[in-house]
Amino acid sequence: MVTEKIFEQDIQETTETETFHWTKQWYPVAVIDHTDTSRPYPFQLLGKNLVLWRNNTGKWSCFEDVCPHRLVPLSEGRVESDGTLMCAYHAWRFNSEGKCVSIPQSKDKETEAKNCTNSKSCAVVYPTQERQGLLWVWLESGEKAQVESKLREPRVVPELENPSDRVVKLFWSTRDLPYGWDLFMENVSDPAHVPVSHHGFMGSRYTEDKYYDMIPVKKISTQEGFSFEITPFKIPGIKQAIHDFQPPCHMRIVSELENDGKFILVLYAVPTRPGWCRHIGCQVLVKDEQGKRPKGLAFFGLPMPDWLGHVLASLFVHQDLVFLHYQEKIIANRQEGKYLDLVYTPNPQDKMVITFRKWLEKRAGGGIPWAAECNPELPPPEYDKRKLFDVWETHTKDCRVCQDALKNINRLKILTYVVAGLCLCLGIIIDARAIAIQAATGAIIETATSVSGLAVPPLGFWFAVGGAALFAFGGYKLQQLSRLFYVYEFEHADND
Repeated sequence: MVTEKIFEQDIQETTETETFHWTKQWYPVAVIDHTDTSRPYPFQLLGKNLVLWRNNTGKWSCFEDVCPHRLVPLSEGRVESDGTLMCAYHAWRFNSEGKCVSIPQSKDKETEAKNCTNSKSCAVVYPTQERQGLLWVWLESGEKAQVESKLREPRVVPELENPSDRVVKLFWSTRDLPYGWDLFMENVSDPAHVPVSHHGFMGSRYTEDKYYDMIPVKKISTQEGFSFEITPFKIPGIKQAIHDFQPPCHMRIVSELENDGKFILVLYAVPTRPGWCRHIGCQVLVKDEQGKRPKGLAFFGLPMPDWLGHVLASLFVHQDLVFLHYQEKIIANRQEGKYLDLVYTPNPQDKMVITFRKWLEKRAGGGIPWAAECNPELPPPEYDKRKLFDVWETHTKDCRVCQDALKNINRLKILTYVVAGLCLCLGIIIDARAIAIQAATGAIIETATSVSGLAVPPLGFWFAVGGAALFAFGGYKLQQLSRLFYVYEFEHADND
């Protein structure tokens, strides 16, 4: 292809011949502080149905989401106070190692003990670990997987491994997105879209569409990925920007500042099922030697509670979402040849996208090896944009901090409406009392405080009515805020 030949001298490859093994990897699947520990948590990874749960000692376990008895979902069960996971169908119980410890319908204790020792009664267990506030899962089970998983490190953030006063980690954010892992990685390999897609938020589509090149700084490697530097970089205060792809799921974007500080975007994308991926991300700010903290990504660098950051994340995520959802369907419908034969990429800004697609094709089998029980077909395109911009199903329902915040916002909303009603009642009482006093004392009707023979309500009335209006307006704004936990719509045509 012409494009590949043009940039061939810039896309360096190692001579590795191994193939990337998708199941022999660590994947971040949940943020610990955002996950409800009182119940099982179902999720998908490479099309496989899994369930996370935590026992009474605080240990997290990951099972295949299937009870060995009658193959019903364990995620529909319960986490019991004795530290076991109970299947809610027939009350079989499993410990954190997946061993069945109770079969209540057994003939007697001896029979129960015998059946529990049978390997067929055990749940299928996958290695897990906690690192940097995330839960990680290794997608192979068995004794060999337990050994192999200990030999590979997850793609963690080096700056967070050794605590320092200079390093500031902002909140983690999680979102299930209606497009595939490869579209996510392609998108974050493409800095050129940022001022256009995120116009008014991360630049201007009219003034910041400047030329730049992308220079490889790490050769393509099956296991280690590749990285590119943007050059020349013209944003004031930033001397270097590098995008570093670390398979299977990490894109590390580092902006090194002229004062030796750093701004790091930590982006994970986990392939969950065809047409979907899970994004987990945060910002890491490294202060300069004088202790000055970088600004970070737009207003997301400001101090804010996690739930507010999650709500506002839609402002950013939804600006790409529609593009990528439909792009994936268009590519699938035209997939008669290689991806790079379908697109026209004449500019050097697309070098990293081209490299990513070459890595996927030549090093990683061409795509995700979905689990056998998963339907590999892409879901049809969703033309109801309200469903595409859904926030409840893709985040809120599984985020403990957002659910707590939503409950508090709804309580506060009701309170403001109640106070507004009380203020209005108080105003009416004050006005009625003033009229009654005037009538009882024979007040003069035509005075400086009357208009057309009607007495002007006293000052207290106006304060009460003003308070009612203010609280009612506050309740309305809280109602608008609560809606953002369910859906946030966006149209580029309206983004002037």
